[in-house]
Amino acid sequence: MTTTDGERLILASKSAARRAMLTDAGVPFAVQVADVDEDALKTPGVDPVELAVELARAKALAVSRHDADAWVLGADQTLSFEGGLVSKAPTLQAARERLSAMRGRSHQLHSGAALARNGQVVWSGVDTVEMKVRDFSDAFLDAYLAAEGEALLACVGSYRLEGLGSQLFEAVEGDYFTVLGLPLWPVLAELRRAGVIAS
Repeated sequence: MTTTDGERLILASKSAARRAMLTDAGVPFAVQVADVDEDALKTPGVDPVELAVELARAKALAVSRHDADAWVLGADQTLSFEGGLVSKAPTLQAARERLSAMRGRSHQLHSGAALARNGQVVWSGVDTVEMKVRDFSDAFLDAYLAAEGEALLACVGSYRLEGLGSQLFEAVEGDYFTVLGLPLWPVLAELRRAGVIAS
């Protein structure tokens, strides 16, 4: 597919899952990773839902300021567990401890997205899914960590649902694309409205 009327879309994210989602949906885009200090936005007590949207907006704006004519899609994801914000695990040992703590419990993933043009955010939104982790064995956890390795450190929940991580769960309530890191249906609707893809 091609964009309509020569409109260009830039994805301001290095996420392979987000690139795959847009590619599979037939959306043409370029990638330009945003230079955003995410830790500066993660202030104490920040609401994880609001943070997902704020990070997406910051990424979209960071790239849009340098390419005013393009539409820029920023996206990010946060995780809520027992009322707190969970960040990416720095080590595999930290990932093990996190997954152990989440065993048999639920947590929420919030995927935020924002569309910017000419240095202004023109749309932003967020979607949430409920992730129900099963009561997996220590042996499964060991095998899972060994199989997935350091790649888990790039994932906010230390899992990839599109891989072996699917076996960590007993149920997911919400949209699959949101789990992968992008509220795809609202994003596609906004890209049609903006004239980036055909309506």
